Amino acid sequence: MTTGEITLTWDDSYAIAQELAKAKPGINLEEVSLLMIYNWTMELPGFSDDPELANDAILEAIFQEWYEEVAQK
Repeated sequence: MTTGEITLTWDDSYAIAQELAKAKPGINLEEVSLLMIYNWTMELPGFSDDPELANDAILEAIFQEWYEEVAQK
């Protein structure tokens, strides 16, 4: 973690989901693909990890966390 900023990696599925929910409010999650999650995660200001480490299981975990985050609101 850096001073005053969050550093996100692929291991941070919950934190990534929270940041995506903030960055993409009102998005229809039924229309979101794993590729979209990958691209949007790579664009997050605090994201700093090797793009090649991403896989379907990681992206699905992010999606699940995001879905649950939205469902709770």
